[in-house]
Amino acid sequence: MNANRSLLRLGTSSWSCPDWVGKFYTPGTLPAEFIAAYARKLDTVEIDATFYATPRKSVVEGWRDRTPEAFIFAAKAPQVITHEKCLVQCGGELKAFLDVMSVLGPRLGPILFQLPYFSKASGMTKDELLRRLGPFLASLPDGFQWAVEIRNKTWLGKPLFELLAERGVALALIDHPWMYRPRELFAREGVLTGPFAYVRWLGDRYATEKLTTTWNETIVDRRLEVDEWVPRLKELIERRFPVFGYVNNHYAGYAPDTLALIRDSFNQAGSLSS
Repeated sequence: MNANRSLLRLGTSSWSCPDWVGKFYTPGTLPAEFIAAYARKLDTVEIDATFYATPRKSVVEGWRDRTPEAFIFAAKAPQVITHEKCLVQCGGELKAFLDVMSVLGPRLGPILFQLPYFSKASGMTKDELLRRLGPFLASLPDGFQWAVEIRNKTWLGKPLFELLAERGVALALIDHPWMYRPRELFAREGVLTGPFAYVRWLGDRYATEKLTTTWNETIVDRRLEVDEWVPRLKELIERRFPVFGYVNNHYAGYAPDTLALIRDSFNQAGSLSS
């Protein structure tokens, strides 16, 4: 792996999609074989399943034992932390999650706290979230990589950036209809709050599911959007700034195809060849 490739980790959001069998996975691949087959093609993945519950230790050991040492798992923290308790009085749940995920050893990459979109009806305000976020970040143990995702774009500003930067926590940069486009996002001073960039290509889940619920074909042309992201990420790599990026099926219909599109754009820009 050359130096630039080592700074860029690109994968998908989950590996457990049966619709990929026959395309990304060879025909006849069984679900139990998915992670090993995935790791033969890509070097990182974001675990979506951990958002719903902390997995059993034996399950995580299986992921570890079926992947090579250089493979990296990013993991979404359980929703009980981010959605149900919203960062308050969740130390026990966080500890239980970290105890289990730590069996991955060096394969464990960034841990993402994916916060919901807070509507007015939720009662959550920017100031209240910052009030909760400060003590929560201060309680995070050393020895892990952290990222936080905020889906209220008007909350992305200096108070949030400084709070995250103080703890070395990355702000997740997401491609989502509610959020800023890359030009606006990267123009915000201080938006890179951690020692790495964490990018998520999410798309519009509800709009995409009106078009398809079968995830083995690209149905939304994302070339223009990808062309917005790649030059900015290329600049980070040239500055020796690591990038983790993950693509969801809902972004264009078939995450492996989108990933190939992103890689092609990087290759054309010369980012992976030097």
